[in-house]
Parts: sequence; C-alpha cells; structure tokens
Amino acid sequence: MMAAVGSLSFRPASSGNALVANSEERLHAVLATLEKCQAALVVGGDRDTAQLLSVAILELRIKLNQIDDSELKALCDAMLREAERAEQPALQKSHEAPRGRSPVTLKLVK
Repeated sequence: MMAAVGSLSFRPASSGNALVANSEERLHAVLATLEKCQAALVVGGDRDTAQLLSVAILELRIKLNQIDDSELKALCDAMLREAERAEQPALQKSHEAPRGRSPVTLKLVK
C-alpha cells in the first residue's frame, strides 16, 4: 500500500529498524520540500506565509534532532540573556546622546 501526498509517495517499511530509517528519510524529504516552498514564497513576496511555514520547518528540525523541551527552553533563555547584555551598552549610550528621535529596534525573523 502506498500513500501519495503531492509529488511525494510513502511506502511502509517491512521491519521495525527499516521503518525508523524510512520515517527519518521521509521527514528529511518533507523538510527539504518545505524549505524549497518557503524560499519560493519569499521570492514571490508572500513573507507572512513563509514565516508560518518556518514554524513547521522548525518543528521538524526539533523532531529530527531529538531536542526536548528543556533543551529548547535553555537555548531560548541563553539567547534572551545574551540579547539583554547586548542591549545594556546601547541603552547607556542612548542616555548619553542628545535627545532626539528614539532609536528604532529591528528584529531579524527567519
């Protein structure tokens, strides 16, 4: 029995180890397809949809790399601490600078 999704087709494996390997290969194939779709959306100017697709890509990468919730939380906490440290000198400099327009902060979103 074979299930087709778009241009991808999936066949169940016959043994347990083969099933795991096949499942991981399938996820890698899906990930590659999603990344191509995301790139096409960006080129086509549909950045909002591309950003939504990036969430699915992140979820697949987390699953493939077997990252658990505590590891992800630790990474996020470390990134926030680093961002706060980077902002401190900028805030001190902005207090020393003459008053005018407030600086604009941009966030990079992949």
